[in-house]
Amino acid sequence: MTEPSTKKHAVVLVEGGRIPFMRSGTDYNDLISYDLARAAIKGLLTKTGLLPELVDRVIMGTVIQNVETSNVAREAALAAGLPNTVPAYSVTMACISSNMAISNGADLIRSGQAEVVIAGGAESLSDVPVTFNKQMRKKFFESRKFKGPLDYRKFLQGVQASDLLPKAPSISEYSTGETMGESADKLAAMFGISREASDEYALRSHQLAAKATQEGKLEPELTPAVFPPGFEALTKDNTFREDSSLEKLSRLKPVFVKPFGTVTAGNSSPLTDGASATLLMSEEKALELGYRPKAILRDYCFVGQDPKDELLLGPAYATPRLLDRAGLSFADLDVVEFHEAFAGQVLAVLAAIESDQFAQSKLSRSQRVGNIDMAKINPWGGSISLGHPFGATGARLVTTAANRLWAEDGQFALVTACAAGGLGHAMLLERYEGQA
Repeated sequence: MTEPSTKKHAVVLVEGGRIPFMRSGTDYNDLISYDLARAAIKGLLTKTGLLPELVDRVIMGTVIQNVETSNVAREAALAAGLPNTVPAYSVTMACISSNMAISNGADLIRSGQAEVVIAGGAESLSDVPVTFNKQMRKKFFESRKFKGPLDYRKFLQGVQASDLLPKAPSISEYSTGETMGESADKLAAMFGISREASDEYALRSHQLAAKATQEGKLEPELTPAVFPPGFEALTKDNTFREDSSLEKLSRLKPVFVKPFGTVTAGNSSPLTDGASATLLMSEEKALELGYRPKAILRDYCFVGQDPKDELLLGPAYATPRLLDRAGLSFADLDVVEFHEAFAGQVLAVLAAIESDQFAQSKLSRSQRVGNIDMAKINPWGGSISLGHPFGATGARLVTTAANRLWAEDGQFALVTACAAGGLGHAMLLERYEGQA
C-alpha cells in the first residue's frame, strides 16, 4: 500500500457489479449476507482479472447485521480469496450504507492512503435476527452463571408467556416511532402526490426494468450467483413484475395509513436480498494496471434533516448542494439514478426540486433547483422494480449510472438517495475520457 501523501489523487470507478437481487424468502433464503457479499466480491475480481494482493482495502455497507459476521466485509473478503493482510471494515448508514462505503474508499484514495479499494454492500432480509425483550435478555445473560438444574428455577421467576415470544427488529424510526411508510405517506400528502400518480410511477419502474432486462442493458452489472447445494446459476433479478398493470396496482390496499394512504406494497420497494461491489482506484494506478476506467468520482455529499417531517427528503437537499459545489445545474446532468424507496417519495422529491417555494423557504435560493426530464431518471428500472437490499443499493446505483453514461453518451451523472434517520446522499460522476 502506498504511503499517505498531501497530493489529492483523482478517483476513478474501474468497474462495478452485483449478484442478481432476489425477493427475500426466495432464492437466497438459506444464505446469509456473508454468502452474498463473498459472491459479489469474487465476481468483481473475476470480471476485472484483478490480482487480490493489489487490493488495499475492502469496505462493505450493511444494515441488519448477522451477529456471527458483524464485520461482513472482513469475513467476505477472506472467503473471496483476498490476502489476510488486506484490512476490511463494514459501515452502516441505513439505505445509503454502500454510498458511504464508496465515499470512504474514495477518501482513502484521494488522501494517498490507498490506491485500490473494493467498496460495496450486502443485505439479507431473509436472515433478520430475532431477539427477546430486555428483561429476557438480562435473564439469558445471568443464566451463564448457573451451576446446576436447580438454578434454572430463578430463570422462570417472573417470566410471562409473552416474554418467551421472539421479536423481530422494529421497522419504525427509533427517534420518532414512525415507520418509513407512514413518513412516505406524509411526504406524498405534503407535496400533493396522489395514489394514482404513485401507481403510475411504480408501473413505469417495473416496465422499464423488464425492458432493460430483455434488452440486456443490465447484463454488464450482473454477476451470476452460484451457491450450494444446487449450484444453479442465477443470472437475473426476480424482483420486477413483468405483468404488472395499473388495474392490479390500484386494487392493492394502503399498508400504513388506512384507509386513505397512498403507499401500498405495489408502489414500494420490496424486501430484497443481494450484494454489490465496485472497484475504485486512483487514476494513476488504474492506467498503470492497464484498465480503462468508466467514470471519475467527482464529488459527493451527505445531509441530514428532521426525521419527523422530512425523513425521506434528503435528495432534495443534497442534490443542490452538490451541484452548486460543482458549478453545474440540473440541466447539465445527462444521467440521474434515483433511489426509489417509495413511488410517492420519489415524486415528492422531484416536486421539491421543481418548486420555487421549496427553494426559497428551505434552500435559501431564489428559484427552483431545476426542471425534471423524466427520460433521464432510472430508465433501466429502480429500487421499486429491481429491489432494495439496504446495504447494497448504493453501489448498484453508482454502477448503473456509470454504465448509462457510456450507453447514452453522457458526461455527468447524479446518484442520489434518501435513508432512514432523515439522511440523504448525492454523488456526481463524470464519464472517463482520458486524463482527469
